[in-house]
Amino acid sequence: MAKNQFSRTKACATKTLYAVMKEMSRRGGSMPAKELYPFVDENVKLTEWEKEPAGKMKYIRWTNSFQFYSIDYQKAGFIIKKNGTWYLTPEGEKMLKKSPEEVMNIANTAYHEWKKLREIETGIDVEPTDETAENMNLDLLESDARDGIKKYIVSKSPYEFQDMVAALLRAMKYYTPFVAPKGKDGGIDIIAYLDPLGAQTPRIKVQVKHKPDSTIGASDVRALSGVLKAGDIALFVTSGSYSADARSAASGSEKFLRLIDGDEFIEMWQEYYDKMSDDDKNMLPLKRISFLGNNE
Repeated sequence: MAKNQFSRTKACATKTLYAVMKEMSRRGGSMPAKELYPFVDENVKLTEWEKEPAGKMKYIRWTNSFQFYSIDYQKAGFIIKKNGTWYLTPEGEKMLKKSPEEVMNIANTAYHEWKKLREIETGIDVEPTDETAENMNLDLLESDARDGIKKYIVSKSPYEFQDMVAALLRAMKYYTPFVAPKGKDGGIDIIAYLDPLGAQTPRIKVQVKHKPDSTIGASDVRALSGVLKAGDIALFVTSGSYSADARSAASGSEKFLRLIDGDEFIEMWQEYYDKMSDDDKNMLPLKRISFLGNNE
């Protein structure tokens, strides 16, 4: 790559990655991969050169540089890419107090330090290539897959989602002798035991809220904590999200109370899917597709 082109490529990545980090911060710390390109297209001033296709695969220049240099930001610990979503780390949040150029230089230094250590350990020259653009395509595929799973969950009734939570617990080797039937309940939707008789502690009392477009507040968390007795722990599962106050109430409770939101539920379902019975798998069937990757 010619020096002038290299400089333009780096400058392009500097402004686009910084803009995305700011947007992730504005959104609370994350952004679906499939929304990254449209956001940059609509909100970052790009030159005609940056918008041109280039390279063997004819990727748009700015998208290729964006993905290429995102590796530096990962190695610096500013962003995390997981399951089709990009996350801004606390370190990345701090970087927003600096200029875009300062952030790029810090990330670039971190990458080269990592690269040097990696090459010493493996004896293999480590260098990203145009395949970084293909990695973005994988991010987009993962993001689309996650959206498909979320839509499937949204289509379920509250009782169907409740049954899915019980299925996940069974895959984790818990026994679920009580799953609340339709009708008014006492706030506890599932009771899970470590053994078939429920003689061992802790016993898990589970509350399930199927509210994919809602945020659970602190009052609901405190109400669940209030029904716990000696030998009980609580699990609150929602298909939506939790407010900061709700998470604070859970972490500050004298009793053990674990919160699982919609995104984490999907991650756990994927993790324990192979350990489920066929009937339980059918509540949210998945198909695994393998892609060639690396060990990073």
